[in-house]
Amino acid sequence: MTEPWHTRTDVLVIGGGPAASWAAIHAREAGAEVILVDKGYCGTSGATAPSGTGVWYVAPEAEARANAKASREALGGHLADHYWMDRVLDQTYANMNRLAVEGRYPFPVDPTTGAQLRTGVQGPEYMRRMRAWLTRLGVRIHDHSPALELLVDGTGAVRGAAGYQRQLDRDYRITAGAVVLATGGCAFLSRALGTNVDTGDGALMAAEAGARFSGMEFSNAYAIVPKGSTITKTAYYGYATFFGEDGRVLEDAGSTKGRSVIARTLLQEKVFAQLDRADETVQAQMRVGQPNFFLQFDRRGIDPFTDRFEIDLLAEGTVRGTGGLDVVDDDCATTVPGLYVAGDAATRERICGGFTGGGSHNAAWAMSSGSWAGTGAAEHATTAARSTGAAHGIGGVGLRPGAAPALTAAEVVAAAQDELIPFEKNYLRHGDRLRPALARLDELWDAAAAGLGGATGDERVRARQAAAITAVGRLMYRSALARTETRGMSKRADHPDLDAAQHHHLHSGGLDRPWVDPSQTRNSGLAVAS
Repeated sequence: MTEPWHTRTDVLVIGGGPAASWAAIHAREAGAEVILVDKGYCGTSGATAPSGTGVWYVAPEAEARANAKASREALGGHLADHYWMDRVLDQTYANMNRLAVEGRYPFPVDPTTGAQLRTGVQGPEYMRRMRAWLTRLGVRIHDHSPALELLVDGTGAVRGAAGYQRQLDRDYRITAGAVVLATGGCAFLSRALGTNVDTGDGALMAAEAGARFSGMEFSNAYAIVPKGSTITKTAYYGYATFFGEDGRVLEDAGSTKGRSVIARTLLQEKVFAQLDRADETVQAQMRVGQPNFFLQFDRRGIDPFTDRFEIDLLAEGTVRGTGGLDVVDDDCATTVPGLYVAGDAATRERICGGFTGGGSHNAAWAMSSGSWAGTGAAEHATTAARSTGAAHGIGGVGLRPGAAPALTAAEVVAAAQDELIPFEKNYLRHGDRLRPALARLDELWDAAAAGLGGATGDERVRARQAAAITAVGRLMYRSALARTETRGMSKRADHPDLDAAQHHHLHSGGLDRPWVDPSQTRNSGLAVAS
């Protein structure tokens, strides 16, 4: 290994997807020097880069905005916040317009009006343009440089991060006036498209700093995929009919409501789908909107509109769920001074409540929260009082084992996946299954704290991923057990009804001693059906 590299900057952005990119842009435009470190290659890694996605882009017209806000309010258990929804709609509208001009994104044009259609993006082109924009602005990008731990000063404020540069085989240490975590969510290495870098690393680092989380019970998202595939595009299955192994139609099965019917059936038999509800116009639009969705079928000689194909469910965790680090002000600051959060690493309850908004809401949240976090971090970095003490690393499990390493990262990941990926545990939730699963994750955490580590840089990266997956899972299941009702995507078979008395967010945190606590929601005055 070569000598460690040390540097400093005003704002350090950890991540390389849309939220990280927008954070870096806005921090730079606010006058800050910015370094961005990405676990992969900024522009190609993460859930957005290989996909096409809609964007929650709504013109500033009163009725259209009202309809946009109301569209998923009931699905989300009335936990969304109108103030934040308005902010996101405004910021997304502005950012998409900037993407067209300053980002030079080639939006398609409506042939009848000549106007650009700015309601969606193709991930590969979007992220290619974002990287070019970052380069023009002078953001220093370091690819293949996963962060492993946060640095804090004597007051507990975050002052940078330390990590490992894979291609150079060297450790690095970057001190900063503020840090933006835009590391994505956690999909437990389930193989869902683009999520191999989404292992909850930012959540682990933030928890070590004492940060608070919110909505971690809303983290049981599962995507419908063709059997053996990694390509998740659940929205397209809104045009599907689902069949049992004997050819019967599965009544009430669906992509938005009715996914649990699919899950329960899969425990007993194979399930098939056919996109037979899409007419020729819709079929053409679908092929243009998501070409790689159809590539898998074309290679197999399947026409998904006329042929039935076997399906499965892939766990997407907090990548498509809404839980994450809590935001405590308009700048997406966390409860830890100097630490800001954006994108899937942050809770999206503010705009989605307890049910995923799908790609469009996630895309809007990424660019909006990234913009605010970048601006807030820049202001903090240039105005906050400087610490006179040296910053030190606070990473624990996977970096500094309590004894000689006795566990491998692969062993920890496999054991955590056994509790977090099976949908009979995480999706079809029941206290009698959640409690023993959580107990096993707690035991796994203790074992990892004592004996998980690695000698080489790559081994430490894998060890931290394993620790992060386990930590996220423990917060998820504790929060799920604390919500003794069915609200949003957190459905409990042993508590199937909505409970008006639980119309609140659940805050959580901690590692060795995790905790969960209810918090009143801003929208407490809304009527809630029981």
